[in-house]
Amino acid sequence: MNHNVSMPSRPLIIAIDGPSGAGKGTVARTLAQRLGYTHVDTGAMYRAVAWMAGHNGIDLSDEDAVTTIADAAEFELGREVRVDGHDITRAIRTPEMDAAAGIVARHPNVRESLVRRQREYAAKGGLVMEGRDIGTVVFPKADVKVFLDASADERARRRATDPAHTSSQAGAVDQVATALAERDRLDSTRKTSPLAMASDAIRIDTTGMSVDEVVGAVLKLVEQRQ
Repeated sequence: MNHNVSMPSRPLIIAIDGPSGAGKGTVARTLAQRLGYTHVDTGAMYRAVAWMAGHNGIDLSDEDAVTTIADAAEFELGREVRVDGHDITRAIRTPEMDAAAGIVARHPNVRESLVRRQREYAAKGGLVMEGRDIGTVVFPKADVKVFLDASADERARRRATDPAHTSSQAGAVDQVATALAERDRLDSTRKTSPLAMASDAIRIDTTGMSVDEVVGAVLKLVEQRQ
């Protein structure tokens, strides 16, 4: 694949949404590298807040207490993820933290706090942001909106063999599939900013596609916006 990417004439906001295991992280990170853009994984922010709540012994269902954490947290969202100086890169990539993030993400005040902070990243220029409500809530006027999806089997297989998810093991695809289905249910039924495809988003089914193929498809959309 040709890696010489022509830069957009102005900095764009690119929203990448979709369920767990659809390939958002790898695609968004690769796309940002190719374009020289900032990459923000909003899911890591919710996981970080959930981790801090657990670290501080706070009940995840206590919205006020969890919101206080979200308001005050200092995030570093590079290849390594840190919150308030704690390196949580590996700690937040477990099925337990996936479930915890799903609980935290249902709190409207937590979402309001983090969405406000997510929008601040746009001030830095070109942005590739991934999550579940980027094109619908965080940046409803994003220049490019993509909704990545894949078959349930494919998503479970990817997550089970993803070395970033420390507690996932290749032999536990059925367990991973069950956990993903529960996370999908939580995300799509929450009252505040549910997982949904924006009406003007382009859906890409990544089943059987390589990362380069998906990135190439998104880059074509970016070039069309120039």
